[in-house]
Amino acid sequence: LKQPLTRLASLNSRKTSKVALAARQVMITAHQPAYELRYNQVESIFLSAIDGASFEAESLEQLINSGTSIFDILPSFFYHRNKLVPMAALEVYVRRSYTAYDVISVHHDELDNGIPMVQWQFLLPVSHPNRQVSYRRASATSLPIPKVFSLGEDLASLSKHQITPVSCQRTGVMAAFQSFREFESYFSRLMEIFSPPPILSPSSSGDLCSIQEDSEEGSVFSNSEDEPIHIVNVGVHSEDGEHESDTILANKCARFMDSKKEVLNENGIRRFTFLFFKERSFPKYFTYRAKYQFDEDTIYRHLEPALAFQLEINRLSNFAIRALPCHNHRMHLYLGSAKVAEGQPVTDHRFFVRSIIRHSDFITREASFEYLEREGERTFLECLEQLEVAAASLESKKTDCNHIFLHFVPPVILDPHKIAEKMLSIVSQYGIRLYNLRVTEAEIKSTIRLTLTGKNIPIRVFLTSDNGVSVRTHMYREVEDPRNPGELIFESYGSRETAPLHGLKVSTPYTSKDHLQQKRYVAQSMGTTYIYDFLELFRQALLKQWEKHAAEVHKVRGEKVSIPSLEKVLMSTELVLDDQGQLQEVNRVPGENEIGMVAWCLTLLTPQYPEGRDLIVIANDITFQIGSFGPQEDQLFQKASELSREQSLPRLYIAANSGARIGLAEELKHLFKVAWVDPESPDKGFKYLYLSTADYMKVSQGGSVCTEMIEEGGETRYKITDIIGKKDGIGVENLRGSGMIAGETSQAYEKVFTINLVTCRAIGIGAYLVRLGQRVIQVSNSHIILTGAGALNKVLGKEVYSSNEQLGGIQIMHNNGVTHLTVGSDVEGVIAIIDWLSFVPRTRGGPLPMMPALDPVDRPVSYHPTKA
Repeated sequence: LKQPLTRLASLNSRKTSKVALAARQVMITAHQPAYELRYNQVESIFLSAIDGASFEAESLEQLINSGTSIFDILPSFFYHRNKLVPMAALEVYVRRSYTAYDVISVHHDELDNGIPMVQWQFLLPVSHPNRQVSYRRASATSLPIPKVFSLGEDLASLSKHQITPVSCQRTGVMAAFQSFREFESYFSRLMEIFSPPPILSPSSSGDLCSIQEDSEEGSVFSNSEDEPIHIVNVGVHSEDGEHESDTILANKCARFMDSKKEVLNENGIRRFTFLFFKERSFPKYFTYRAKYQFDEDTIYRHLEPALAFQLEINRLSNFAIRALPCHNHRMHLYLGSAKVAEGQPVTDHRFFVRSIIRHSDFITREASFEYLEREGERTFLECLEQLEVAAASLESKKTDCNHIFLHFVPPVILDPHKIAEKMLSIVSQYGIRLYNLRVTEAEIKSTIRLTLTGKNIPIRVFLTSDNGVSVRTHMYREVEDPRNPGELIFESYGSRETAPLHGLKVSTPYTSKDHLQQKRYVAQSMGTTYIYDFLELFRQALLKQWEKHAAEVHKVRGEKVSIPSLEKVLMSTELVLDDQGQLQEVNRVPGENEIGMVAWCLTLLTPQYPEGRDLIVIANDITFQIGSFGPQEDQLFQKASELSREQSLPRLYIAANSGARIGLAEELKHLFKVAWVDPESPDKGFKYLYLSTADYMKVSQGGSVCTEMIEEGGETRYKITDIIGKKDGIGVENLRGSGMIAGETSQAYEKVFTINLVTCRAIGIGAYLVRLGQRVIQVSNSHIILTGAGALNKVLGKEVYSSNEQLGGIQIMHNNGVTHLTVGSDVEGVIAIIDWLSFVPRTRGGPLPMMPALDPVDRPVSYHPTKA
């Protein structure tokens, strides 16, 4: 079934999205090993680890660091018939969940009737947001760290050890029950463990940071000494006949927690988590926190809270997030919606997919890199699969700036630059897939050692592509802030340049979309590249041309060609109109344009002209009033084209527009009224539009409307005869400008080399301008039309055309000679422009770009014609 499922999963139309989604889900499920096989393997490990009344700790390490997900199998062993297996299973669960924490002791015990229970103590990690003050206090007092106890020692001796609290220490208890009713009967016994609560440092604070920090919402406790420090995990086995929904389970837990608030507060319980387990399925988690008065923290539903720190859920605090189900339980997927002011629309929706990659310690660089190379790519592809499934099932939510986070634990012996190089190669390999899934950033967290005995270095690698064209790599290490001891910040690593996050806290939340990213999303949703990102396309195309030229020269002559840097290969100056309507050169940040047309004078360093050649570029900004032409757009087009003629420079026009602008008089939209033929039956039509006396007085002084006063039904009305509009550029003046720039393009045709790139669409005057140029390059998903299919169908009175591609797609325009070259993407289009320019002189009438011949005249002739 693999081949037909693969074909079904590759369907990408809206009508087939549900079929493609189901096929992907089947393929993801099929890749999982059989449940029975995994259960038998885990059971074999547990039984082989038993040695009398204790366990071999090394045997359990295999499960603790297993790279595969075992949380769907592990709870089954909480109820195993062998008395020692449940104890071992609880310890594995705790140590696996708290890998990122400093677990300083594990103590096993039993409640009545042999119910297994485990107690453990742990320290918050140094990078934990809640350890900042406590970390400074602990480093000053140098408290001793107790010995780590586990099942590897004799059980009877464990109860003799007295555990002394230290700074940042937390205490946890976990027990497994056969039913919720059984848990209720043992609740009081469970609370006795915490009586009386130990007294910790006043600086101590919670175990896990929720999506809203205490500092932001205000603590519910009167002072820091009242801060609870205990956490409780309760496993409940669901019987075969029970099929309770999340709502039923949540209500059951909520009723219980509400009735026990006082007891929980008295015993210093900070977090209480229920784990409902049913065989052959993953546990369902419901977490209740003291700071929320023991209401459920829904952010952590179905997520073990100890994993939240490793997944860095707290960094999503700028978003209202919702956990989404994943068939692959190694993945954690969240849909985030940016938090905005009340009443404002939410326009920033994005997916956050996060995964923890576990492994055993490696003893060589080769083993570390091999694991990173294999497991990193596999997990990265699994993240993409989850994004594809989620995107197909949430068609109403248009996500953008999606984010991938991979956390490698524990340390690897590796040069961190190899991590960056490998992940960059993976991103390059799957670039188109990432672009289609709107992934703009991948983040890899790992702890590395440069040598086997070297110091652990926490490293972050960020791969970012805001524009979908180029990928930027930034590397950081986590260091203590010298101004705030105990607080970790990002420090640029392995580069002379200061990276964007340098000096910021490690816990800095992800930012929501800025206005530039909003514009990129609009452009890319229409099937084109945001206009200011075309400059990056030119840089990449020029570098490719240089690399190709350098490779050819080295192959033929053995010489090395110096390739310009990415920053120097292209220099740009934006052209704008001043107050007098004249061109002036400016250097400003992208996206600051106030009209729907932009222009540049570019200086390109090419192999033909290594000292540089100039090019005038004129382009529509489709994110501004859908790229329509108004008087200001026409004037900028005119002036920039005149500049190309005056200086005899080639002219490039990038077309992504909607024709001449048809505007609306916004000041009248909410004022006019309709005189219906029959007010009871609007379908019979209307007689005229009019303004009331009060509304007419509001707009009469501006000259935006012409009316005639009439009397009807005993009411004075101002019948609208003409709408001029208060704002210029919403009427026939746009058509006058269209004629002006069409004439200018005809003149440019005779004077300079004019080339056009059609991306997305060229409509009306946009189509005329393209056709009036000397060369036209058309992107495959674009169309060149005068009028849309819908309008023509209405004129013809029937559905003749189903899309604009039938009128002006490449199959029409290229076959009829309007388009000279077709390309698959904007990237290919810019490469074609650079190639075409390599045959064009720097200025009109100038010498042709001559290159030294790379084919030597004295080379041996290796071709021999056939005798036939």
